[in-house]
Amino acid sequence: MPLQNRVTPSGDIIATPHRGLFTGNRGIIHDPATKTLLKKRWSTPTWITCVCEFRGWRRKVMGGRSWTELFFLDEATAFAAGHRPCFFCRRADANRFRAAWEQGNGVAKVLARDMDAVLHRERLDRGRKRLHPLPMPVRQLPEGAMVEAGDESYLIVQGRALQWSPAGYREVECAIEHAMLLTPPSTLRALAAGYRPVLHPSASP
Repeated sequence: MPLQNRVTPSGDIIATPHRGLFTGNRGIIHDPATKTLLKKRWSTPTWITCVCEFRGWRRKVMGGRSWTELFFLDEATAFAAGHRPCFFCRRADANRFRAAWEQGNGVAKVLARDMDAVLHRERLDRGRKRLHPLPMPVRQLPEGAMVEAGDESYLIVQGRALQWSPAGYREVECAIEHAMLLTPPSTLRALAAGYRPVLHPSASP
């Protein structure tokens, strides 16, 4: 029976056997005795995305009380849910993201906590996922952006819209209508400034 620890682009946490390319956390949100989630879905505004392997360390998923291990299909999914790269296990990526975030948002010398504060406002609306109006047509969004339309999530890659699923992406034939932006606007501007997220292999042409 899979644990409830896989994050969707809309920020929900579901149970699925698929694990994805990244792990991460939002603090401690589980009961280690039952390995089930608590009612809360975050305990800190620091939502990070980590590598699944680091220095050979081994963790028992939901086995302790240090943090709750969550999993993401890829980095675009994590961004859409409101996470950012971890400055500990992904320092090079985190520094590249911060540089693009500063350029895209017109700020300088941003600390991790500064980004977390902005992202926390942008990802939540009274405890639920905040959706944003599109700043441009869907297919003109920067690579790695994600949108929601008709209760489905879509990734934009090279002007193509790919439908998200826990197992990967698939091509869609119809036009995406009445879409809203899932990726937080500040992260979207970092993507537009040149940050390239790691995408699941199913997003390749």
